[in-house]
Amino acid sequence: MGPRKFEKTPFEPRSAEETASTERSVRICAAPRTARLVLVHPRGLGEPQALAEAAVVLGRQRDAGQLVAAHKTVSRQHAALRWDPVAGCHTVADLGSRNGTWVDGRSVHALPVYLEDQAVLRFGDVLAVYERRDADLRDAPQVSTDAVPGESLAARKLRLAIGRAGPDLAPALILGETGVGKERIAGELHRLSGRRGPLVAVNCAALSPQLVESQLFGHTRGAFTGATTEQPGMFRAASGGTLFLDELGELPLDLQPKLLRAVELGEVVAVGSTQGHRVDVRLIAATNRSLAVDVEQGKFRRDLYARLALWEIHAPPLRARRADLLAWVDRLHRAWHAPRSRGEPPLLELPVALAEALLLQPWPDNLRGLQRFVHAFGAADDDIEPDAWPAHLLSLGAGPPAAAPAPAAPPVDAPAARTSPRAPRPRPSREALLATLEANAWSIRATAKHYECERKQITRWLGMYAIALPGRDPEA
Repeated sequence: MGPRKFEKTPFEPRSAEETASTERSVRICAAPRTARLVLVHPRGLGEPQALAEAAVVLGRQRDAGQLVAAHKTVSRQHAALRWDPVAGCHTVADLGSRNGTWVDGRSVHALPVYLEDQAVLRFGDVLAVYERRDADLRDAPQVSTDAVPGESLAARKLRLAIGRAGPDLAPALILGETGVGKERIAGELHRLSGRRGPLVAVNCAALSPQLVESQLFGHTRGAFTGATTEQPGMFRAASGGTLFLDELGELPLDLQPKLLRAVELGEVVAVGSTQGHRVDVRLIAATNRSLAVDVEQGKFRRDLYARLALWEIHAPPLRARRADLLAWVDRLHRAWHAPRSRGEPPLLELPVALAEALLLQPWPDNLRGLQRFVHAFGAADDDIEPDAWPAHLLSLGAGPPAAAPAPAAPPVDAPAARTSPRAPRPRPSREALLATLEANAWSIRATAKHYECERKQITRWLGMYAIALPGRDPEA
């Protein structure tokens, strides 16, 4: 993608002639059908606020066409958000606020910053998550929010998929990283199916390679050394209900044809027997591997993959549903306290810097990793000072310290000096530098001011990237 350009100042409307010219030369992108800003910290700041194509201002007081973050560290007119139809995304720019605006831990100035889905925004001491989807916001009321909690767009999309697949009896395949709650999803699919039999869960990775066939399909007495009694196996144990095969990608390749037969014919043959047994089982499988890649590499049967994926449900990782993350912290904190105390656990109050760091953490272990953090927090009597935070959180959320409260009722927000020092900006990419130069009329002085560095640094970057200023005085 080439450099993103602003012919005018970021929030100055284009004339009809300019718009028509732009439409002839570039593709104009409509705003996504669902885009919103979810205020996640502190608690209770209000419902998600919708964003469209019109420019809006975020502030602490409700004015016409303004987003509201009613908090003392937010200025009356704190930041502006608008849709850029050329770049195809929303942007945010600071309006000279008292306590600053930050996106993903980096400060924002008057020049707009482009927002990606799941961007973490900070206005003073208020944290928000930007979400977007090219589909209408819907939910599935029949799906339990206790089993599949969350109000993020990703959580609602997940519940919609579960609501569609649940009542059907066709096999379902749940795909997702470790720790995203695949077993919870399987349990909800079983509940929605209305089947009266049990939900039998099997971890394929924990099955003995030598005994996996007998554990799934059963065995007769004397079928092998140690088989002193007949065993029905997991399929027959789940008769009338659901068999959940977790970590399906770990199933041995030579056993997969027999699993395919059981799925297609509804029949299993016990080890040591030639007699088939009819089974009435709905199969749900889950894996954190890419079965499509395994199929191409010959590690998983294509026909079995196609048969199991009649319903394919993608469980999003935590980093794809950041609007729910702090609520998950509260939920896991209550679960940690339940077996350890009798009363209601104290409300978990996170410092804004720690809350921001949690939101920006990639969480490769997802809920398991978050659970470890909550355990460490609870073991420290719910009061972790910054010097006791886990080391991997200290490098994230490098925003300012707690902001100073805004003045009680200033007539207007004058552009004031920020109360927190700005960290030096990293070296921009060639495309980002070009975009900034164009936005500042190719002025080295203005570009240096934007990057908070000396003009010599801009000159060095120009030489490094072989950028020639188009007919401008380089010292202008």
